[in-house]
Amino acid sequence: MKLLRAACSSLQLLIPAQGSAHTPRLRACCTFNVTAYMPEAAAFPGVRDYPGLRDYSVQQPDSFWGALAQGRLSWISPFHTVSDCDLSQGTIRWFQGGRLNVSVNCIDRHVHTSPDKVALIWERDEPGAQVKITYRQLLEVTCRLANTLKRHGVRKGDRVVIYIPASPIAVASMLACARIGAVHTVVFAGFSAEALADRIRDAQCEIVITANQALRGGRIIKLKKTVDQAVKQCPSVKRVFIATRTENKVPMSDIDIPLEEEMMKEEAACEPVAMESEDMLFLLYTSGSTGKPKGVVHTQAGFLLYAALTHRYVFDYHDGDVFGCVADVGWITGHSYVVYGPLCNGGTTVLFESTPVYPNPGRYWEMVERLKVNQFYGAPTAIRLLLKYGDTWVKSHDRSSLKTLGTVGEPINPEAWDWYYRVVGDGKCPVVDTWWQTETGGICIAPRPADRDAKILPAMAMRPFFGIDPVLMNEHGQRLTGNAISGSLCIAQPWPGMARTIYNDHNRFVNTYFKAYPNHFFTGDGAYRSEEGHYQITGRLDDVINISGHRLGTAEIEGAVNQHQAVAESAAIGCAHEIKGEGSYVFIVLKDGMVIAEDVFDKELKDIVSQKIAKYAAPDQIQIVHRLPKTRSGKIMRRVLRKIVENKIDELGDLTTLDDHTAVQEIIDGHKQVLKKEAKY
Repeated sequence: MKLLRAACSSLQLLIPAQGSAHTPRLRACCTFNVTAYMPEAAAFPGVRDYPGLRDYSVQQPDSFWGALAQGRLSWISPFHTVSDCDLSQGTIRWFQGGRLNVSVNCIDRHVHTSPDKVALIWERDEPGAQVKITYRQLLEVTCRLANTLKRHGVRKGDRVVIYIPASPIAVASMLACARIGAVHTVVFAGFSAEALADRIRDAQCEIVITANQALRGGRIIKLKKTVDQAVKQCPSVKRVFIATRTENKVPMSDIDIPLEEEMMKEEAACEPVAMESEDMLFLLYTSGSTGKPKGVVHTQAGFLLYAALTHRYVFDYHDGDVFGCVADVGWITGHSYVVYGPLCNGGTTVLFESTPVYPNPGRYWEMVERLKVNQFYGAPTAIRLLLKYGDTWVKSHDRSSLKTLGTVGEPINPEAWDWYYRVVGDGKCPVVDTWWQTETGGICIAPRPADRDAKILPAMAMRPFFGIDPVLMNEHGQRLTGNAISGSLCIAQPWPGMARTIYNDHNRFVNTYFKAYPNHFFTGDGAYRSEEGHYQITGRLDDVINISGHRLGTAEIEGAVNQHQAVAESAAIGCAHEIKGEGSYVFIVLKDGMVIAEDVFDKELKDIVSQKIAKYAAPDQIQIVHRLPKTRSGKIMRRVLRKIVENKIDELGDLTTLDDHTAVQEIIDGHKQVLKKEAKY
């Protein structure tokens, strides 16, 4: 941003790289030292080992979370009640009576102890270009921005839309809102004007923060133009602050304000507002089954504590590590593990602005080598994409700094997991396949933390985090006991990081998450509990195919076909079948350079699925495509595939979030060929 080059040049943002010293890992000890691992455990009666600590967190949640909240957060005034929750009503309250400020917890307290420690490393879109920002510099920029918002009338409780990709100014905008008590709602900077307008209207926002343009994969993205189109549909908007990312000029209206110029007028100090623990911190919009985005509400202390703890323990993060989560700040992963979790822990966090294949498929691993990244957290979609390009792009870069690899967003298939572990991590780094949602606020199930000698099984989330009590339910709302069983994944008791409501629609919140299984949080996902008691996510329950009376998760089919050596990725959906009622239709993307006879390939895929799952699960139709229809965040748009297979092309619906519109037409044309082939037989 121009701010970081000129307006705040006095902050000396380009600083020497810091040392890479790390504290010793507890895993190296001969015995588990529970108080070294979690100092607060000294106050937990009878807890002497990891299993005891895990059990205590579930059996004595108030004692557990209360001690951690006191020890890990900086309070303006202490809380008097740890929890007050009634899941039947969707009532969730934590740390009542307590007052704090999130920006103080993420910046000020670290400035007092380590002002020159690097807080942010902005990995710019331009290859090899990074900017390092210390905690002191981040505090000054945040305060200038907070004072700017205050001078323009933003007050506690006001909603502010942030429409900027991963960058220091995006982080400072979030923290500035938190500092003055405003509620931020970050909208992914790839959403269309219509999608942005929907969110502005729902949140009733008067203020938008954006940039003139953005850079991604070497391409210019016209952010301001998109905002202009959205604001025309949003009479509530009174001011639009424009940061400068490129040197290109953009048209300015009477409500547009150059952000850097305004910030230069402000002091680099801003008194933080004391916030109640249950005051809103942010809204984040996520898709719902009705198609209308829902504004998920997260509050102050509970979210911050849970994000910080999961960041620390799931990834085994230690002081001095460089944490590389490559998610955009517009998603919950960016909130929890790019911004709030790492900064609350006083960590160094990477802001990744580019794409995994720009300027080549080695971008991630070149960054790991250059920045000495210790924990890398990415999406299975990106991993499968990079697997397609082979090993050379990975092995040409030094990845010896890596200690932990993570995946997020969807279950990872075994082949991609193996490649990630064996090639990217050289077989030395644990892979944490994390399960969680926008609504959970942070990771709920992952292979770590765990007992010192606990194994990690490929492509399984495995173990619940502290305080998380997962259960499986059947279609009658009854809890399933025992192992080697599948069901609806629910969580039996509240935890601090969970969402509190849907903005302006608490009834929808209750009906969506607490009505199907009273007194439980319903995740909407299915899961399998193995013989050993480990959890494997089988996919959304609305992504289920009922074949001859057998319910089968699409993720299971995809996981099987992805094991074929020629398959880069796949998407399975249900399709009408005159005998079985419903069959499966699988779309396949081949790895680069793969040539295979179609009839041989079809047979091999069906044999794999028959062997891995059952004969009834074998795909009824297989269509090879060049690319799958995905949102700009990388999620496969399965509803589009369903409509194509159902021959309802005129009902494809809203495609504003689609990354590549040509992919849809290619799939439609290919499906017609499949139908012709089917008709011949």
